[in-house]
Amino acid sequence: MNSTPPCVSFIAITDFSARWEYMTESVSDLLGWDPSDLRDHSFFELVHPDELSKVQQLHHETILADKAAAVAYMRLKHKDAHKGYLLCAVSRTVVHDKVVGSVSFATPGGKALHNSSTAQEITVITPTASNFEFRRWNDPQPRLQPPSPTSPAARPSSTRDPTPPADLPTAQSARTALILDRFSVNCTVTYYSNHQLVVPAAATRRAFFDLVAREDEAVVRSWLEAIKTCGVNGRGQPSGGGFGYGRFLLCTEGRDSAPSTEPPPQPTSRWRRHPTRVPAPPTDASPQISVDAIFSAHSDGLVCILRRAPQ
Repeated sequence: MNSTPPCVSFIAITDFSARWEYMTESVSDLLGWDPSDLRDHSFFELVHPDELSKVQQLHHETILADKAAAVAYMRLKHKDAHKGYLLCAVSRTVVHDKVVGSVSFATPGGKALHNSSTAQEITVITPTASNFEFRRWNDPQPRLQPPSPTSPAARPSSTRDPTPPADLPTAQSARTALILDRFSVNCTVTYYSNHQLVVPAAATRRAFFDLVAREDEAVVRSWLEAIKTCGVNGRGQPSGGGFGYGRFLLCTEGRDSAPSTEPPPQPTSRWRRHPTRVPAPPTDASPQISVDAIFSAHSDGLVCILRRAPQ
């Protein structure tokens, strides 16, 4: 019987106090927990006791620095006590007032190399996982500062609580997270985190490409196909696959990206022929803004993080 944990990746969202707000069903495959078991509980409850203070500190630093596409390797508790703690790769991006990311089983090899090559930051918490600490040439030596004596992470475990320190902001940059159905042709939006960039009615159960300007649709489709291809495990099953970055025009109120179903014009007889009229190209009435995007694939969805592109 194969006891190796499945190479799956579930999407997770917490608030700034690290309480679970949302997770996809693959959490059950990886850690044994049902989403209802974890919702409204602290993420820190799953962290190995030996790593808790560093993980708490890292969580607070992630928010204060407004980080994106950052990955940390740490041990998380499986629901089955016999399976103990699993070494996991936890990705994090600060999205306004939430932390959006994913959790996947950490295995050395090509997948770990690809993930680290596309992440903005790699932090190894578990001492025995130093082989995951890939770095680009000329990167500074990674270093995690010890917690200060007054920080929550430095308190004895009996006095720790999941509430953030007083100096933690209530919100950060105006970013929006979308979760997309990776198995549908048009990547239906199944979740959106806020209305910072997209009006409420525009992102409710509609094709993601309704939010992409017509002139950018083809290239954005190619990006998502590439992300899906990278997000496959060794068995050919949907999984995690690092990060992809792009810039496109966002239709903030949405548009109709479905191809036209109007029948072609009927030919006229020669004695009634009129000059051919070239139909005007379709226009997108929705306001458009240029956005930067971070895409990532996971076992049961795609994540798209958006921010307004710098001018």
